[in-house]
Amino acid sequence: MNEPVTSETYAAQLRRLAELTARVHEQRQEARTWYEQQCAAADRAVADSADEVNRAEREVVAARETQERVDAEVAVLWQELNARLGGGGRRAGTPPAPTPDATGDPVTLLEAVRDLLRRTRQPGELPGNVNPLLAVWGVTGAALAYALGVGARALGHRNDGDLAVGLPVLALVVTLLGPVVGLIPARVIADRRHAVLSPRPVLIVVAAGLTTTLLLLALPLP
Repeated sequence: MNEPVTSETYAAQLRRLAELTARVHEQRQEARTWYEQQCAAADRAVADSADEVNRAEREVVAARETQERVDAEVAVLWQELNARLGGGGRRAGTPPAPTPDATGDPVTLLEAVRDLLRRTRQPGELPGNVNPLLAVWGVTGAALAYALGVGARALGHRNDGDLAVGLPVLALVVTLLGPVVGLIPARVIADRRHAVLSPRPVLIVVAAGLTTTLLLLALPLP
């Protein structure tokens, strides 16, 4: 037969049961708190990851827009460089491909290129060593105009009617334009040297042409 349990033993078992129950409750509470903390940390990690993904996507979009702007600006600057070099873009070729290990802000680099082209775009004056060539063009232009005038007058003398009246007038106009005819090749020289046709070369050409025209007009006609 079972022996009866004393009240002291029963009370001790109840206390132990209460202690175990409290310990289990405490451990459950700790587990629940730990679980909630882990869930909160996971939620924060997910939210942070989502923010990083969104930020990365915005950076990718901004980088792509910057790349498109840079490519467009490079194409414009390269076209301008080709125009400066001449040859319809065949001399400089196509724009260079991006360098994978390139450093530096492309906007700053492009601004430096624009500034360089802006400074080189400003034409200077023709050097003094082309003054003899300018004078030659002035003399040649005036002589050519005078020869055309003489030919027009001779043709007018051999014809009757309107040609006999109009050709001498045309010959006079062509002869008077002789001093400035040399400005045409002088302008070509200035363009090839990326220089401006300043008053000095203009005066040289016109003075040479005017002197030649006056000398030729002073000659007795045959």
